[in-house]
Amino acid sequence: MSSTKIIALVTGANKGLGLATARQLAERGCTVLLGSRDAERGAMAARELTESGLTVRPVRIDVTDDTSVTEAAAFVAREYGRLDVLVNNAGVLVRRLATEVSADDLRPEFETNVLGMVRVVYAMLPLLRRSPSPRIVNVSSDSATFANATEQGSMFARSHESFAYSATKAAVNMLTVKYANAFLDDPELAHVKINAVTPGYVATDLNDFKGVRSTDEGARAAVHWAMVGDDGETGGFFDEHGRVPW
Repeated sequence: MSSTKIIALVTGANKGLGLATARQLAERGCTVLLGSRDAERGAMAARELTESGLTVRPVRIDVTDDTSVTEAAAFVAREYGRLDVLVNNAGVLVRRLATEVSADDLRPEFETNVLGMVRVVYAMLPLLRRSPSPRIVNVSSDSATFANATEQGSMFARSHESFAYSATKAAVNMLTVKYANAFLDDPELAHVKINAVTPGYVATDLNDFKGVRSTDEGARAAVHWAMVGDDGETGGFFDEHGRVPW
């Protein structure tokens, strides 16, 4: 199957922020591949959107598993021949005080949030090369910024239970910049734009729904940079209002 519509893959999209991102991209005319680790949950979420008249297909993808990611890339290649938008949204947060975190305790979050992002970019890059205007959006966090973390007394400086999570998202930010620089230096990849975004403090199961923003509000930045024009920036960190301090 080929398509002239924008083909967008969103990981971790069966619920929360990812689902809102998938819906908003579909509402803008994209064919959305709704990525989910759990095939059944992904199918249910995709069905809900298709019943609203949107073009959405479920894709099983576990970002921590090489085989799963490779199979997802093969599916996209077989069905569409290219990928125009990749939103790396899948992520986990394990709450544990900084003083109680061992090296092994870091692994689950780094495996999903950092290595998972790299694993998906690596697998999908050949498909993104084939797009006339490829876009990669990496979902980061306000808690990843050194500006916030060093503001003594602030919520971010005192969020000791997000020790590993904040570090993973800071790594995502740096990798986003390094990817952008590498793409710009490669004539075959210079048309790929990659940016990191923060959704803000969104009410999701990651924070026990304590956030003050809705998932629809949180998805806006990712959707904007997924659809940005060829004159848009690359290698930056943004929220829905503009550039965010590192």
